[in-house]
Amino acid sequence: MKQRILTAIVALILFVPFVVIGGLPFTIAIYAIATIGLYELLRMRDIQLFSVVGLLTWAALVVLLMPIAWSDAVFEILGYTKIEMAFAIVLILLIYTVVVKNRYTFDHVAFSVMGALYVGIGFYYFIETRMYGIEYVVYALMVIWTTDSGAYFIGRKIGKRKLWPEISPNKTVEGFIGGILSAVVFAFIFQYFYPIASTYLILIAVTVVASIVGQLGDLVESALKRHYDVKDSGQLLPGHGGILDRFDSLLFVLPLLHFLHFVG
Repeated sequence: MKQRILTAIVALILFVPFVVIGGLPFTIAIYAIATIGLYELLRMRDIQLFSVVGLLTWAALVVLLMPIAWSDAVFEILGYTKIEMAFAIVLILLIYTVVVKNRYTFDHVAFSVMGALYVGIGFYYFIETRMYGIEYVVYALMVIWTTDSGAYFIGRKIGKRKLWPEISPNKTVEGFIGGILSAVVFAFIFQYFYPIASTYLILIAVTVVASIVGQLGDLVESALKRHYDVKDSGQLLPGHGGILDRFDSLLFVLPLLHFLHFVG
């Protein structure tokens, strides 16, 4: 526990200034974090980042991460949309399966493409959310952290019914509900000092959905690791695992806030 707390403090000291500053420094930081996340994901499938396939997948990530403020100018010059550029990379990956005579297969392409989308879209919305305002980033991060903390402590205290033992044996139904309630309590306090929703009803609805989706995002990462028989996505953060272990919920929650038009 001490190692987890120390790592969290150091990570916050390093990361928070970029969130506060925003703009180009924050975007560059997210590109770096997303690249590490992609590296962790590809490694689960024994794909090296510094390989033809890995670099092509990273190129797709670079395209997907590009914020609107950049992509409009870049793709206007190139004459292609972001989707067209990303799809061109997919076609190249498919062609590569022929070049290497199926040593790299369609399954590998599917994994690479899904990996780029999974990491790229989630972190893209991190960049876009920060451009709308730091309060939305703080809200999203705190909803996730209060959900995790509430689920952990309430689950340990009164948790009896297993939520999904085949994927995450330590999670309980009581912890799942406790995480949602903890997030709602935080949202009420946050709304009082920094109103980000037009009504408390909207705030509660969005927070409940975000808390649920965040916990599902965590389960998705757990299922992925269990399928590929790895304990943690990486070892970058002692006591916490890798980048994907820490950002798994955020990769789901930030797109959700945009899909619900809570941000934007």
